[in-house]
Amino acid sequence: MEERAEHKDVTVKRVGGYLHKVIPIMDRSGRVLSYVLRPFMVEFRPRDLFQIIVGASVLAIPVAFTEEAWELGMQLPLNNVLILGGLSLLIIACFVYFHTYRFNFKGHEFNYVKRVFATYFVSLAVVGILLTIIEKCPWGVDNILAVKRIIIVAFPATMSAAISDTLK
Repeated sequence: MEERAEHKDVTVKRVGGYLHKVIPIMDRSGRVLSYVLRPFMVEFRPRDLFQIIVGASVLAIPVAFTEEAWELGMQLPLNNVLILGGLSLLIIACFVYFHTYRFNFKGHEFNYVKRVFATYFVSLAVVGILLTIIEKCPWGVDNILAVKRIIIVAFPATMSAAISDTLK
């Protein structure tokens, strides 16, 4: 409720190149005493991309080095792995919506979609590069297994990428 009440007198201004909500602090009579700036994180900027890369690495590194993840890639049917990938995308979409865009969705739909897909596909790329470096993606020999391992390891990596993207 506080967030909605806040929207009456809040303005959005660019400060130092970034959007911020300018929230007036008023006394009981309605006189403005001061202002508070809060980051308004609806734009997708290069710094967000780097936060996603670091965030994806946080969980991709420990999971990618486990034999359990490699074995799971061999044992799980492709349909189950694709469902896991879809679930990951759905969780990211819900998290990003409720954390950042819930009250600011109108007019920012493109940035929302861009942030969700960037989080997912950058995480996939980070995991793919990592698994390729440690030679657990058998590209050219068994591409399906390589993709399955990437999707499996990317599940936790996408979650940490989404969370790190919220840090400002």
